[in-house]
Amino acid sequence: MILVTSLLVIAVILLSVSMAFNIKHAIIILNMQDSIELCLDMLDIQYKKVKDILEIPIFFDSMEVRQVIATIKESRDAILKVANILTSDINTLNEEVQSDD
Repeated sequence: MILVTSLLVIAVILLSVSMAFNIKHAIIILNMQDSIELCLDMLDIQYKKVKDILEIPIFFDSMEVRQVIATIKESRDAILKVANILTSDINTLNEEVQSDD
């Protein structure tokens, strides 16, 4: 009887420790998700601004201006790639959840 009681106490203690770590890591994950969503919103705003700038016609045709425009286009593409990389796992997870329903 004492053995069973002590094993039960040990199991409850281990379960409590496990639950504490699970809650701690869940909070970390939720905070990280909020941070990523905030960053994606900021990237989306900047992407739209760069896109609007690139749609303005250029009246000055020099090599430096062309290089700046090319760099801005590369930056726009980089913003899009970063956003896609950050959301690729989230989109895959959402598709899996929707297909299970």
